[in-house]
Amino acid sequence: MRKVIAAITTTRDGIYDHTAGLPDAEIHRHYQELLSEGEVILYGRITYQLMEFWRTMLEHPSEEKSMNDFALAIDKIQKIVFSNTLMNVTWNSAKLAEKDLEKTITELKQQSGKDIFIGSRSLIIQLLKLNLIDELQLCVHPLIAGKGLPLFENINDRTVFKLMKTKVFNGGHIILYYEPTPTSAGI
Repeated sequence: MRKVIAAITTTRDGIYDHTAGLPDAEIHRHYQELLSEGEVILYGRITYQLMEFWRTMLEHPSEEKSMNDFALAIDKIQKIVFSNTLMNVTWNSAKLAEKDLEKTITELKQQSGKDIFIGSRSLIIQLLKLNLIDELQLCVHPLIAGKGLPLFENINDRTVFKLMKTKVFNGGHIILYYEPTPTSAGI
């Protein structure tokens, strides 16, 4: 059975904002490698529209090789977008979800293949509430944002995680790899 991996970035003060982080070449390479281990990534509308930035790198490459390589990796992976307002998506490797999140995840997990990534704050919150996340990968940026959306919001049930490993980057980023424990609600 495939794993559902929530891979997301946050600041030291727990703020989720794709534009607040400080990704460098090492972080881009990490996520390029991670994407090669998955088959599909699920996004909400807002994050999907932010990630479309990487399509511009395909048409107008950066002088930074790691950004171009990440753009190629994100372009290749299948994307399923959950939105109540988008009528279509124009990224060739993307499609709109045809079923609700829980049903989509349940069906994807039953299929053979590589891991399933969740790349949107809103989807991670929903899947935490449904106890459908197998692994949580938090990339903590070495900064305090001071304002913005908290990564975990409106979660009423306690979820306990076990730290499986860490990965420290030269630029000060840390990735914390967690798995929910059996003592978590509903597990």
